Amino acid sequence: MKIIKSILFSLWALLIPFIAGAQAQGVAMADGLRAEGKIYVVVGIIAIIFIGILIYLISMDRKISRLEKEWGNPSEE
Repeated sequence: MKIIKSILFSLWALLIPFIAGAQAQGVAMADGLRAEGKIYVVVGIIAIIFIGILIYLISMDRKISRLEKEWGNPSEE
């Protein structure tokens, strides 16, 4: 099992430079959006989505904490 893991790790280590090289090239769609000024709209929408997810997670955490206090937390007993 250790041999398989070491072989997979070696292959992964050999692929990292190729992956990094592929990311260095420009993306035509992003360049086009940036040139037209629409990239800010895309970034804004993504930021709004992440803020919405964050607010949802915080509200769910508060609701769960309140329910744990009302019903008692079985892990504390």
